[in-house]
Formats: sequence, structure tokens, C-alpha cells
Amino acid sequence: MMIIKCFLVVLLASFCLGVNTTLDDLISEIFKTDSSTQGTPTPPLQPSTPTQPSTPTQIKYESCGIQKECVPRWLCANDTINTSGENIIDIRIDGPCSNYLELCCEIPNKRDKPDISVEPIDRGCGYQNPNGIGFKITGAIDQEAEFGEFPWMVAILREESQLNLYECGGALIAPDVILTAAHCVHNKDAKSLIVRAGEWDTQTKVEIIPHEDRYVKDIIYHEQFNKGSLYNDVALLFLEVPFSFKLNIQPICLPNKGEEFELDRCYATGWGKNKFGKEGEYQVILKKIDLPVVENVQCQNNLRETRLGRHFILHDSFMCAGGEKGKDTCKGDGGSPLVCPIKGQPNRFKSAGIVAWGIGCGEENIPGVYAKVSYLRPWIDQKLALRQVDPKYFTA
Repeated sequence: MMIIKCFLVVLLASFCLGVNTTLDDLISEIFKTDSSTQGTPTPPLQPSTPTQPSTPTQIKYESCGIQKECVPRWLCANDTINTSGENIIDIRIDGPCSNYLELCCEIPNKRDKPDISVEPIDRGCGYQNPNGIGFKITGAIDQEAEFGEFPWMVAILREESQLNLYECGGALIAPDVILTAAHCVHNKDAKSLIVRAGEWDTQTKVEIIPHEDRYVKDIIYHEQFNKGSLYNDVALLFLEVPFSFKLNIQPICLPNKGEEFELDRCYATGWGKNKFGKEGEYQVILKKIDLPVVENVQCQNNLRETRLGRHFILHDSFMCAGGEKGKDTCKGDGGSPLVCPIKGQPNRFKSAGIVAWGIGCGEENIPGVYAKVSYLRPWIDQKLALRQVDPKYFTA
């Protein structure tokens, strides 16, 4: 599935982390958000003010028959899909409407607003929406996440020549703070970066709650970050305008200093490639994979069997997860969170790792390597304290 996965070899460190024009074009194609303008550039984002849902009076829907229009399923009063999450939407359905999230609706049955709340809500950090928000999907044969299932997941975009190019992933830890990998934003101009929260399907705007964008004000990355070895691969992004917490935009909890997640089964999420190499494709709908955490000694031994060689030493700022064939983060997933369950609290998670690097993607007995958040927690706390960020946002 998914790392800005640059084959890390200490002797070949300069081989990775490059971005070329072809890759930018591909990713900008995936992350454009208006399905009616395929092949045209994404317009520049407006100033970073909270995004408001569009009202039906502002939208002209596609006709699908006499006195019928294709409208978002939750705006059709005779729709069998409701907002309780009990019913399902097939993400691969082929019907009269061009988008699977729309339904051919009798015009008199259209309604103005969905039943789902878009009001601000603060329920604490780390709460997953395991059944999604407003609807549940079927046809998820490629590990697609539910809409809003991981509300802390964000996309980091780079604004360039009126295009929004996907840079990497990240996690919301406070209304105006993003946790990501240093290698994603190292030497980047903060003013060129945009954080998108609440995103799910990157090629549609008709999700039940829209995504929101914010410009980045400042980037802080670890002073001991090593761009060759990726030691201390952590960064914080501070936003121009904070997000308001909604059902699909919520923070993730942080682990305690030194906390271990060995043998836990955790989730990684992202829009990165589904396999390594030219055959891999970037994902349109957010993907999730469940991975076992691998103890560091075992991970080091496994990595020594690769081209890293028998003298390779896994730095203390790393942790490992995966090693199961076909299940891994991959190119394009750098900075995305690895979240592990909080014991005794169902459907609640902490950010254990940040996607950093690996050898290939999805190879058996070769775990992916992640920045270890519990090891880096003192640095994170210090930087947040200097900005007077309230710990309540990321404390379980």
C-alpha cells in the first residue's frame, strides 16, 4: 500500500526522497477534488478560512431522468441509505449516476440538509469511527477505510503553479498542530504547504461532511534529524488558522514517553502506492492496513538480511511494524500515522509511529520502519509547550 519509502541504505542514502515532475503530475491528478473538471488544473485554494458545506441551491445536479437528479444519497428523502451507519454504499456500484455517492432522486424528494451533524464536537483524542460517518461502504476489496474512520488523518499538499501537489501524510494532534515526518517537510517553504483534514475520496466533493484546508504558518523539525539515515524523523506543522473539531476531524492521542506497543496490532493509513515500483498506483480512497508491531531486536535482525547488511544498527528513534507479505506502507505514505489501540478503551488509539522508510513494500519478514513517537515525545512536548499548546488535545 503505501512510504515516501526511500530504500534506506546508509551508503546509498542520497538515492531517495527525490520528487520528479512525472510523480507530481500523477499525484496532482489523484488529489484534484472536482470530478467534473478532470484533466484541468486544480484552482488555487482560497485563504485559510473554515470550509462551509455547499447548499443544494448552489449546485446544479446531473439529470438522470424526467424530474430526477443525481444528488448526494443523504439528500434524497426516499433514499434507503440513512445516516445511522446501518446501511451500506457500494463504492464500486455502476448506476445511472456518475458518482457512487450520488443517487438518482425524484426532484420533489430532495432535501436541503443531511441528518448528520456538522456542528463542532470535542469528544477527546483518538476516537475512531469504526463504522464510518453517515454510511458504511461495501465493495472495499482493497482495504479502503470508511469515511471518517480515522478522523486525525490529514494530507499535506504543496501549492505550486496553481496546482495542489500531494506531499505526504500527517496526523492532527491539536486544532492547529500536525505531527508528520521531518523528511516530508525538510527545507520546504512553510507558506507553500496546505493541510487538508477530513479528506477521504480525493476525486469527489460530495462526501457527507466536506474536507477543509488550512495554510501552514511554521515548520519545526528535530534538530538532530539526519536526512541520510532519517534518525529523529519528526516534524510539527503549525497552522495559520485552527481546525474546528467535527465528526470527521479529530485529534489523535500521543503515547507516554517510553511507552511500548510490542506485539500490538495497529493501523497505518494513507493514499500512497499499493505496491512498490512502476506498477504501483496511488490511491483515490484512503486505505488502511492492520500491521503487527515488531520488537526492535527482531526487526534489526530481519533488516540485516537485506542489502543493509549484517552490521546495520536500528536507531533508538525507530520502531517497526509489518513483515507480512503484501501488507505495508509504501511510496507516498511518508509522515502518515501508525496508530495502536489504547488498552481497555475500545476504538480508541494512540499515535505510535510515523511512516519513515523501508526496504521495498510488503515483503515477507521485512517490516516497515517508523519514527517512534514515544521516544520522540520529550522533543514534541518541549516544542508544544513553547507554543502554549494545551496537552488536553492529545492526552488520553
